[in-house]
Amino acid sequence: MSAIEITRRDLTAAELRLAAGREKNARASRRMLALALVLDGANRTTAARSCGMDRQTLRDWVHRYNEEGLVGLAGRKHTGRPPKLTAAQKERFLAWVEAGPAAAGRRQVRWRCKDLGEELAARFGVVVHERTVGKFLSALGYRRLSVRPQHPEADEEAQEAFKKTSAPPPRRPSRITPKENPSKSGSRTKRASASKAR
Repeated sequence: MSAIEITRRDLTAAELRLAAGREKNARASRRMLALALVLDGANRTTAARSCGMDRQTLRDWVHRYNEEGLVGLAGRKHTGRPPKLTAAQKERFLAWVEAGPAAAGRRQVRWRCKDLGEELAARFGVVVHERTVGKFLSALGYRRLSVRPQHPEADEEAQEAFKKTSAPPPRRPSRITPKENPSKSGSRTKRASASKAR
């Protein structure tokens, strides 16, 4: 593989070293020092190794320096993956959560992450894992709560009437810890009589 020549000559090797000393980004500083070594005539392999990179990486940075100068040696911000849901889809997702599963035609008492994942796949074509759905909910301010399920046909008035007429639970006797007996050692002794003292 032929070495790529540094075609940008606006900075000398000494100026690159000065720029590397002023640079706050340690990685960009190492790249500048590697290029300075190359401009001084050092072997590409030696220049790369002395600055903590391999020869191919140094070759890539030479390309970047030739095209963009010192600015090209700074690390670029990684934007990461695009979000799975758009802002409009998140709003609709939030509306489903608020409305509950009955509004979506499901015969369930409450949403599960699995169910919401199925809705996302059916409505938007977005396939996500249950844990990812849980992360969506956390980002929207929801917390995982385990509530006692309630049957849709439960009669609350009948339940309250039953509570009022049912006997209270029997009272358990309270367990009282017995008082500790004071130790006999160190207790006061009787005074000896005068006749016995003789």
